[in-house]
Amino acid sequence: MAHVVATGAGKAMMARRNDPTHDYILKLTGKDRPRVLFLGTATGDEADYIVSFYGTYDSDRCAPHHLRLFHRELDDIETFVRGFDVIHVGGGNTANMLDVWKRQGLDDILRSMWADESSNTVFTGGSAGGICWFEGGTTDSYGPTLQILPEGLGFLHGSFCPHYDAEDQRKPIFHRALLDGTLSEGFAVGNLQSLHFENGEFVTAISPVEDPLALQVEAVDGRIVESALPTVILSGTGPIAKGPSA
Repeated sequence: MAHVVATGAGKAMMARRNDPTHDYILKLTGKDRPRVLFLGTATGDEADYIVSFYGTYDSDRCAPHHLRLFHRELDDIETFVRGFDVIHVGGGNTANMLDVWKRQGLDDILRSMWADESSNTVFTGGSAGGICWFEGGTTDSYGPTLQILPEGLGFLHGSFCPHYDAEDQRKPIFHRALLDGTLSEGFAVGNLQSLHFENGEFVTAISPVEDPLALQVEAVDGRIVESALPTVILSGTGPIAKGPSA
């Protein structure tokens, strides 16, 4: 039974140390002290982001670790990665991250873990760490003008648009891509909202704040149809400022 929890914001959500979204993710493992691996590839293994991860996923709530691929210290990353209950992917440059994963063989390792029916792994992350589990999405990987990323790992059918409430370009480029068929029907969330999938099937959206933004978005007869998704409101600590880009 594998899970995906895809969130709108990456760094900004990680900075919310007491956000109940983190506890929701950890509880999906069914373990008292799950092993959590942080992949900060999308920011080039930025040190501050790794430190932020350890501040949020501290040793009191889980067993945290990280894997750097730009300064790789392990020969056998497959055995290492397979030992974790949660794979947490940071935000940043989605396209560059996927390219590095492919070069290092991590993409195939993650696909194998997803396909393992005996696994109870939780795959999660925000922004780039949310887009990567889908077939495609919107990204600023190629510069300040947003573009479409037509390929992800494909664990989940469809497309993903994070930062739907935070960046003006996100909605129009997502709509155009759905209308012209560049992206298949998908999902859009605000910075603080997350989508939970189990074995590839949508379970619920979750939000630590009232008035959540979690939508299914599709093109129907040449027009865009947005449908609100069922959402569980978690007890939270209030809204945050606009988050970082994917």
